[in-house]
Amino acid sequence: MEQYMPVPDTLEWRKIAAGFAKLAFPNCIGAMDGKHVVIEAPPNSGSVYYNYKGTFSIVLLAVVDARYCFRLVDIGAYGRNSDGGTLSASAFGTALRQNTLGIPEDTILPGAEHLGPMPYVFVADEAFPLRRNIMRPYPGYNIGERKVFNNRLSHVRRMVECAFGILASQWRVYRRVLCVSPEVAEGVVKATCMLHNFMRWDTSIATALPSEAATSESSEGLQHAPRLGANNAGREAVAVREKFAQYFMTEAGQVPWQDTI
Repeated sequence: MEQYMPVPDTLEWRKIAAGFAKLAFPNCIGAMDGKHVVIEAPPNSGSVYYNYKGTFSIVLLAVVDARYCFRLVDIGAYGRNSDGGTLSASAFGTALRQNTLGIPEDTILPGAEHLGPMPYVFVADEAFPLRRNIMRPYPGYNIGERKVFNNRLSHVRRMVECAFGILASQWRVYRRVLCVSPEVAEGVVKATCMLHNFMRWDTSIATALPSEAATSESSEGLQHAPRLGANNAGREAVAVREKFAQYFMTEAGQVPWQDTI
């Protein structure tokens, strides 16, 4: 674990951000999402493991870097929890709120001194809250800079979706219901995440692109977590997202493909 899933320090967060900068999203330090791992209904557990898809599950909450490696994972939350609820109750979510993750200080985006220092952020989907260090898409139908922001965020958030797809494709245990206790299932998920990193640790971003088969998630054992996200965001978080959206429209921040995704 110390070698293939160490807890990132400030220097390591900067290295992760450099990887995402190559994917045209500066100051990004991870793509975040949650998945349900389907298990057999535990005895006397009531409905705590019963999820919105009508199965029993534990939740795998993960932060992935630009090489599809799992950098932080929280495993074992009840299946009935939403992504946002799982994050809030996790050790990662607590450390993020308390600012104890060693995230680097705010920095200027390349060629955007006029926007001032910007925080390092995790990218996520609409199931997660908008926070100063968590960027989620603009809701509803959007045009202009908001549409571009959503496209750019989706481009890097796919890293975590692809990582889950690779995990389900490589390990057949995810193609069926795990007929074990939640504690054993948690150990199985930890082991596969660690082996996943072991196999990919020395790959570069350029060679980390998976095939379509590897990114498909038709597996019965690995399911999307619910997209619930009626979270109220603070003014600072809204302002950070607006600045990213503005930056992606500037000459320094735009890329040729951002309007075509």
